[in-house]
Amino acid sequence: MTAQTMEFKTEVQQLLDLMIHSLYSHKEIFLRELISNASDAIDKVRYLSLTNSGLLEGEGDGKIKIAIDKDAATITISDNGIGMNRDDVIKSLGTIAHSGTKEFIQALKSEEVQNNPELIGQFGVGFYSTFMVASKVTVRTRKAGEPAESGVVWESAADGSYTIDACTKENKGTEITLVMKDDEKEFLDQWTLRGIVRRYSDYIEYPIVMDVEKTEGEGDDAKKVISEETLNSQKAIWLKDKSDVSAEEYNEFYKHIAHDFTDPAKVIHYRAEGTSEFSALLYLPSRAPFDLFYKEFKIGPTLYVRRVQIMEHCEDLVPLYLRFVKGVVDSSDLPLNVSREILQKNRQVEQMRKTITKKVLDTLGEMKRDENDAYLGFYGEFGKVLKEGIHYDPTRKDTIADLLLFESTHTEAGKLTDLQSYIGRMPAEQEHIYYIAGASRRELEGSPYLEAFKEKGYEVLFMLDEIDDFIVSSLHAYQEKEFKSAVKGDITLDKENEEKKKEAQEKHKDLLELIKNELGESVKEVRLSGRLKDSPCCLVAGEADMDPQMEKILKSMGQEVPSGSRILELNPDHLLFSAMNGLYEKDKDSGTLKEYARLLYDQALILEGSKPTDPAAYARSVARIMAENAMR
Repeated sequence: MTAQTMEFKTEVQQLLDLMIHSLYSHKEIFLRELISNASDAIDKVRYLSLTNSGLLEGEGDGKIKIAIDKDAATITISDNGIGMNRDDVIKSLGTIAHSGTKEFIQALKSEEVQNNPELIGQFGVGFYSTFMVASKVTVRTRKAGEPAESGVVWESAADGSYTIDACTKENKGTEITLVMKDDEKEFLDQWTLRGIVRRYSDYIEYPIVMDVEKTEGEGDDAKKVISEETLNSQKAIWLKDKSDVSAEEYNEFYKHIAHDFTDPAKVIHYRAEGTSEFSALLYLPSRAPFDLFYKEFKIGPTLYVRRVQIMEHCEDLVPLYLRFVKGVVDSSDLPLNVSREILQKNRQVEQMRKTITKKVLDTLGEMKRDENDAYLGFYGEFGKVLKEGIHYDPTRKDTIADLLLFESTHTEAGKLTDLQSYIGRMPAEQEHIYYIAGASRRELEGSPYLEAFKEKGYEVLFMLDEIDDFIVSSLHAYQEKEFKSAVKGDITLDKENEEKKKEAQEKHKDLLELIKNELGESVKEVRLSGRLKDSPCCLVAGEADMDPQMEKILKSMGQEVPSGSRILELNPDHLLFSAMNGLYEKDKDSGTLKEYARLLYDQALILEGSKPTDPAAYARSVARIMAENAMR
């Protein structure tokens, strides 16, 4: 095969431009990314060799080697992992396998990543970080199990294209050579590279080696010899006793496995014994990755069986609503040749999942109780994900409900309260946990739906996340107190006035019927309100109807929502209702009365944040009434 020049995909070229021209700090992370990729490649061949021992090609254990050539200004990182064939190289180095490419590139352009290029590891494109420090990158690779002459050489100077050619490579694995830029030659110093390895890659379980020149002997007997030294400790940190691991070691290991640059919010390190024995080192991150809500987000800790990595992301070990959990789980019981299909049906894995889930939720409960500031920070990043557990894990919904936080009419802006505290503040006569859903606190605070609650002193929770209505529907109640929406059903907070409202409803039934007839199918009922104190009217949903906020969200997503009319509630104590009643008693067929009915309905739409049915007609009516009043 002759050398072939190929163009990078557009998104790769954009990525390379960012690497070369925009990202300046912490450039040393290029070495961490290459070592991490090499470790993954060795993990893969080691796992596949369980069923095909020939893939090891008699080379024994995995090893990663760093070589420096100061004369040529090159650094070479090589491994004896799985390697790549031609198709693998084009797929891995010429394109970005990511469905949200546009959002992905935007994330890389963000100020956060500009200031913290270490984040690129989260995006799975760490290889391209080499172009921050190298003017040219050459990759020589051969896939395990394929003949020596099937090797591939890939080369690029990040100029919009790359060349790919065949080569002969005696050993399996990958060798990456960087020609360092003139202003990046500090990385050609062995002590600099040693420090980077110790900082970022000390916990890689395969030896990271380097040829080091030393002087042996003294005087005339002194001679220089070159020996291979291992730079990392290769400690399986998750198998050590907690008392033997420092906070710094925990944090550095987290940064290695999560490709994160911040310290985790919490470390969970324990050994489970009993029906299923395993060691777990789990982390709760302090910040959410950019792709947390993408369906391709990789879920689950890395699964080891007796220190052999079986699966990098074992999604069967954690439920979806704990997908932010990072870490390592090492089983003593599972077979080494366990497959994904076997995992899905394995009782031990199910038991491990239950144990891990309980441990994480218990830890979150302890954080909330004992480290509230840390929990508030964590909840701000992952609370929306945690809420999903109410719907997807009904057996634990009470435990998860204890962890939920909301703003409310009794909290300052930005401050949160939990359901336990809410119930503790409830007056003895209050029967329900009241809530209202919306896009922002500011929007909800002035809502007419809250007028009676404010007068009564009842606290109302602000549900500001899109999924909150689903969550409340699934939770239904907390500590035997049912949730009740402030915008649905009939609200009567004052039992003493219940009879008065019924009497007034009967007294004005003819007027209410007239308004209902004038509005037709726009409303399914017109009634007097128990929730309004200052506003003249509002629209409410039936007790079993969809929350109006959820209806808006679904429509904005392009989903069809069953059309249904709502209930128009009128404030019997408002001057406008009194005026309409007086007008009705004088002339039941008054055209003005019918016009007022339409205006009331449009006003109710405006109060909930919707448009009038006919904005032009509404404006004309308001203008005419204003003019008539001005001329009196």
